[in-house]
Amino acid sequence: MSKSWEQLEHYQPTVLKMIGNSIQKGRVSHAYLFEGSRGTGKREVSILFAKSLFCLNRSDYKPCNDCSNCRRISSGNHPDIHIVEPDGLSIKKGQIQALQEEFSKTGVESNKKLYIIDHADKMTTNAANSLLKFLEEPGKQTVAILLTEQVHRMLNTILSRCQVLPFKPLSPHVIAGRLQENGFNATVAHLVAHVTNNLEDATDLCKDDSFAQSRKIVLQLYEVLINRPGNALFFIQDKWLTHFKEKEELFLGLDLLLLVYKDLLFIQLGDEDKVIYSDIIQELKQQALITSGKRVCDQIEAILEAKKRLNTNMNPHLLMEQLVFKLQEGLKLV
Repeated sequence: MSKSWEQLEHYQPTVLKMIGNSIQKGRVSHAYLFEGSRGTGKREVSILFAKSLFCLNRSDYKPCNDCSNCRRISSGNHPDIHIVEPDGLSIKKGQIQALQEEFSKTGVESNKKLYIIDHADKMTTNAANSLLKFLEEPGKQTVAILLTEQVHRMLNTILSRCQVLPFKPLSPHVIAGRLQENGFNATVAHLVAHVTNNLEDATDLCKDDSFAQSRKIVLQLYEVLINRPGNALFFIQDKWLTHFKEKEELFLGLDLLLLVYKDLLFIQLGDEDKVIYSDIIQELKQQALITSGKRVCDQIEAILEAKKRLNTNMNPHLLMEQLVFKLQEGLKLV
């Protein structure tokens, strides 16, 4: 289902405000570049922008989402709106030339035309140079929207001809809210929202049984460290390393563990509303009473240092053994 202006404005208020002002004042640029990480709403906003330009019943700058033009844009069937995507690994010169040829014709229903180039950074050099010529001589009512996750890979000459609109990563509050709207458990939604700022990845994690198991193992490790410290190394060997096998999985495990100790710190600081593992808050409160703030800070620093070392391809078994010792001692890694 297409999202409304109000919904997307909640995710990217600055971008939507700039677009709304441009439409309202009749100062729509001939080319825009939406740049930001995956899952920040670039494609959705580009479709919404298209609707605003073609809507038959627009209210100020907001599309109605219900007229024939809005419905056709939602279904990808409007004849004067074209979307170019990578053909395989790249966008090729022939795709841009075909787009230029299409846009040399009169609009099917009006003189307005709009094209969206998704993953614009994946254009070949020839395709980018071909697009550059297109941008230098835009049609009077032609609008281009380029989408990219890697703006540094775009030609400076293309960037200089576009109005660049940066899309900010979504906040944990926004992601958690969206996940709950989609029917996911609030506890899991808040946890997922703090390990990724990508809504698509967050949704995938919520659906992944392996993530639920990851959370379980992390909390088990924490319980072992507190109540059965002598079993911690065996737990790492028997449970942790058999579940968190790949580097990306290990990073996730460390991120989830880090949030446990951050929760302890929040409780000590009186910020219980910020606690992520709310379902074990009573256990965390008990531990927060018998440990010092300095020790918790040292434990947090130990996990952050372990994450850095993981990037150096340090042996995971040795890494986790050292981390366990430091978490038990509350000292920094050496």
